[in-house]
Amino acid sequence: MGFSYNKLWKLLIDNDMNKTDLKKAISTTPSTMSRLSKNEHVSMDILGRICEYFNCDIGDIVEYVFERKDKK
Repeated sequence: MGFSYNKLWKLLIDNDMNKTDLKKAISTTPSTMSRLSKNEHVSMDILGRICEYFNCDIGDIVEYVFERKDKK
């Protein structure tokens, strides 16, 4: 599957923020926010800015979700 930013969205809710607030707080572009929303890859710089803003670890905002591989 890949990366999931569900932890980031929960963090926004817990901090009474929306995606627009985050975009402004970390000085990023709408296209980066779109990639985050679609669980696509973003640069480590962006993830670092988010961690700096929330004073958290990268594991607090992103997780890797393994793809299930069924054995036949």
